[in-house]
Amino acid sequence: MNQPQTSPSVSYRPLVKTWLLLLGLTFASVLLSQHLHGDAWLQLLVAAIVWIKGDQIARHFLETRIAHPFIRRITHAFVAFTPIALVLTAFFGREFARIASI
Repeated sequence: MNQPQTSPSVSYRPLVKTWLLLLGLTFASVLLSQHLHGDAWLQLLVAAIVWIKGDQIARHFLETRIAHPFIRRITHAFVAFTPIALVLTAFFGREFARIASI
């Protein structure tokens, strides 16, 4: 159960790189929505972008790399929930809404 003790990064370089990646992914999302509007597989690209952005935020800004493994797993499951819900809604909208409604 001994987990090697790591400390938070004191450098801004990884955060700036992550921020630039997030800006690039946001810009790519806008371009994709304009050029591929209505295509069936656009939802898969959007879900992938959402997952990558959430993963990067969790790793670099929430620093889940140094969190307790339980917290890290819960956070990554939470980050994965939205893209999974996007894909389920896109391809199985009515069925998913019927299951998810109270």
